[in-house]
Amino acid sequence: MKSRVSSVILFGICSLAHAYPRSDLPSIRFDHKDWELVCDNTRTCRAAGYSAEGEDNRISILLTRRAGPNELVTVEVQPATFDDGNGTATPPATLTMAIDGRGLGPVRLDSDTGIGKLSADQVRDLLPALLKDTAITWSGAGHTWKLSTAGSTAVLLKMDEFQGRVSTPGALARKGSNPEGGVLPPLPKPVIDAARVPPGDPSVTLAAPQMRNLLSELRAVSGDDCGQLAAYGKDGNTLSLSRLTAGKLLVEYTCAQGAYNTANGFWVVNATAPYTPVLVTDFGSEYTDGIVTAAQRGRGIADCMSFEEWVWDGRTFTQSRSVSTGMCRAIARGGTWDLPTIVTQVRKKK
Repeated sequence: MKSRVSSVILFGICSLAHAYPRSDLPSIRFDHKDWELVCDNTRTCRAAGYSAEGEDNRISILLTRRAGPNELVTVEVQPATFDDGNGTATPPATLTMAIDGRGLGPVRLDSDTGIGKLSADQVRDLLPALLKDTAITWSGAGHTWKLSTAGSTAVLLKMDEFQGRVSTPGALARKGSNPEGGVLPPLPKPVIDAARVPPGDPSVTLAAPQMRNLLSELRAVSGDDCGQLAAYGKDGNTLSLSRLTAGKLLVEYTCAQGAYNTANGFWVVNATAPYTPVLVTDFGSEYTDGIVTAAQRGRGIADCMSFEEWVWDGRTFTQSRSVSTGMCRAIARGGTWDLPTIVTQVRKKK
């Protein structure tokens, strides 16, 4: 499989596209073979590696590194708990780590999460091994979990490039003698001031003539992005309207339905004509108290997910969160890791 860099992931029935993108925030997604990289807008990077596809005993590791000079790498490991009828779905509480058969000591798994954290010594031995065709394993209770290194070099180099570490002593894939002072610094989380919305039931009802005008405007701006609008009144779906302010409403309508995902469109409109709809997202899930959220499965068994969030700031819905859970590799139900591209601090008015 060819490597790719993308700011858009296809999950289920629709793409993660919306009218309020945070293209001003630096982030990256990159994957190659059995490895992937996701870096967020603070320049924190997370690289996840997996067992080769087809392995019965599957495992994944997560390397996390904050931006800035002299930052260390932390590593977590998670053996599969997803019961698909193969291998073991209940790993032991402690695994023994080895590289090319050389024992590196135990890794204890958290009883609640099933995730273990490697020691500093284990991380030190692991990082150079990821750049080679090396047997990296964890074993216990008669089972062995093997990590694939296919794609790891490309992913770690991409992490170095994003954080400005190439040719520095702290680089993971391409070390050099350039001073660490030239490494890119971390960026602060953007702050979003959430605006108050009317308390209680914010639902709004429009008279029939106003509803027809609103539908006409929605269809005109949506086109194929919400084809279901053409069937309004015939498919059983209805528009839902919620008041945001005296002069603004939020419209919700089901744009698409698939085998395991539903995609709702959300638009901010004027309270009276002309409504001038502006799309928030066409793959949303629900709206509650000034927040639009989206949760989509990557496939029916829900071993990979994506989550998005937009917060009403009194003028627009600003994207406050974007996270995926990694490759669809049947590691854990609900997804393996939290891999954000957008992180923010949301301040709610008292």
